[in-house]
Amino acid sequence: MTMNVDGFHQHMKTGLTTVSHAWAVVRKDGVAQGFTDHDRDLRFDDMLFRADSGLSAAALQQGTGLSVDNSEAVGALSATAITEADIAAGRYDGAEVVAWLVNWADTSERKILFRGHIGEIIREGAAFRAELRGLTEFLNRPVGRVFQAPCSAVLGDASCGFDLSGDGFFADGVVMEIESADRFVIQSVSAQPPQWFQRGACAVLSGAAEGLTRAIKRDEPLGDGLRRVQLWEELRAPLTAGDSVRVTAGCDKRFETCRLKFANTLNFQGFPDIPSDDWVAVSPSSTAVRDGGSRR
Repeated sequence: MTMNVDGFHQHMKTGLTTVSHAWAVVRKDGVAQGFTDHDRDLRFDDMLFRADSGLSAAALQQGTGLSVDNSEAVGALSATAITEADIAAGRYDGAEVVAWLVNWADTSERKILFRGHIGEIIREGAAFRAELRGLTEFLNRPVGRVFQAPCSAVLGDASCGFDLSGDGFFADGVVMEIESADRFVIQSVSAQPPQWFQRGACAVLSGAAEGLTRAIKRDEPLGDGLRRVQLWEELRAPLTAGDSVRVTAGCDKRFETCRLKFANTLNFQGFPDIPSDDWVAVSPSSTAVRDGGSRR
């Protein structure tokens, strides 16, 4: 349904309005949900906006220039809408949010009030409070090239260009044993050496933690197809024996690793020969030999 902004403005000028708020929330795992503070469900843009979510919004603060628009969304936790387990697992962290003011009598008459993402989420008993941050929030982040010896790219991204789907650079496995909240043993066909997946990622493919990803702190083969994996940060959802996971190779950002492990030196984004701080601050030598050779 095409958005009729002019029709919405005409409706607002009548003085007798039938408007309500509607929100679309798209999580990073692709799950999209719609909510409204109207007493009936609304539908537009091929999405159902549910009225039984108990979601409401605080006043939207907007400013001119590059100041960050912000607001809050307040709602009740429920088994069918936003659950406590999903919030605890971090599934709503950084989720995209679009908020409309919509004429519920004719949903084509609507206007976007806010577009941004979810910031901090605070649970308060059986309810939650989510901070909404506008698009200009991203302009507050420093950007630019950093001149340093280690590679500045993320393994597998556009600047790195390496294809992690190749044989040997990922392994699917089944969780066999849970040793702690951040360490477990998987059954995998991978025969890679120890620490091959260190600094890589572990994505959960099934179970209660499905869709969650954590960085790998260390890994080691145990023989008979078993491999112990330890994460930097524990999953915020239960992982149980029988769940499927996928581990991908890691990179320590060194030029030698890029050359020997990935054969990707043409895309190396670091400067391995850049002088160190100690070299820049070194004092002149008192030796009589000044032929440009080693100081030692």
